[in-house]
Amino acid sequence: MTGVVAGAIPMYSAERVDAAVDVVRSIARVVDSHRYVLGPEVAAFESAFADYCGVAQCVGVANGTDALEIALRAVDVGPSDRVVVVANAGFYGSTAIHGIGALPHYVEIDRDTLTMSAAALEEALASRPSAVVVTHLYGRLAAIEPIVAAATGAGIPVIEDCAQAHGAARSGARAGSFGTLGCFSFYPTKNLPAVGDGGALVTSDSALAERIRRLRQYGWGAKYQVETKGGRNSRLDEVQAAVLNDRLPWLETWNEERRSIAQRYVRGLAGMPVDLPPSFGSDSVAHLFVLGVDDRNVFRDDLREAGVATDVHYPVADHLQPAYATEQAHLSLPVTERACRRVVSLPCYPGMSDAQIGTVIDAIGRRFAKAEK
Repeated sequence: MTGVVAGAIPMYSAERVDAAVDVVRSIARVVDSHRYVLGPEVAAFESAFADYCGVAQCVGVANGTDALEIALRAVDVGPSDRVVVVANAGFYGSTAIHGIGALPHYVEIDRDTLTMSAAALEEALASRPSAVVVTHLYGRLAAIEPIVAAATGAGIPVIEDCAQAHGAARSGARAGSFGTLGCFSFYPTKNLPAVGDGGALVTSDSALAERIRRLRQYGWGAKYQVETKGGRNSRLDEVQAAVLNDRLPWLETWNEERRSIAQRYVRGLAGMPVDLPPSFGSDSVAHLFVLGVDDRNVFRDDLREAGVATDVHYPVADHLQPAYATEQAHLSLPVTERACRRVVSLPCYPGMSDAQIGTVIDAIGRRFAKAEK
């Protein structure tokens, strides 16, 4: 597939998001303080983000994948232990699982939400996994309440992968507050973006939070004193924390803007031969707007020619990734595999103009009108 034409509507515009907050001032504040690692900005952000998520504790780390790996270590998952996870979420959970030598136990997804099937999890729990990693994919909360209830009833911890779901809420509870631990990424395209890599874990278990603090810094209980096995160097730095402190007050506004764009897409694309995502209420923060289409490559080429960028999140199911495919040769996940063949993401980010949204809808309409001729 060739590049997008000049003047295109991009998949994401950091320039639009950056216009809301002067990140130069955020960074200058850190430079002027001469504190760069685990200083006041990190402490302030950890406190503010814990309050936002409705939990007692937040621990900043270097990135979202580290957050997942540290979470698994914190709940004592080890080599050869099995962890329940879905296979359509970009391999990030799988990366963390493999990183500690554990084994992914892939389960099927719900056909409509494309998140973990609660019924499939119930079946998987019979094999006594050591943990469950549930991804709130594309910004939408999974069926987290029945998932947590089933896993908790079996004595199995639930780790929420909230990397795409900052602020998603149901019945007054936000992503990250349902399970044992919540893991976040602040990669620059996320709903709450840093200007580089960053991550965090949230929990209301103070003992677990203290264990995570040790794990993020070599396993130290005191300086140069390793008290916890499996520690690493994974710290949220002061620059990223300062940017996040200044951007956190914008998160709700940005989420509402994303929802508004997604709702307009749903209205504008109604009746077209595409699989539309479910409605966008508070349980979705519209991190990505993802359709299901036939002939995806042709669809993307047509939109590219109309000046609309698209992407695919995610084209290869985890159990079919080349590096691990022989290990999962026995596994068939038809709903997951169908989704991976059909999903395509449209631009959906704060700062998109009404004209840009209309251009995307019109381009898709023309694409299907042409296909019918």
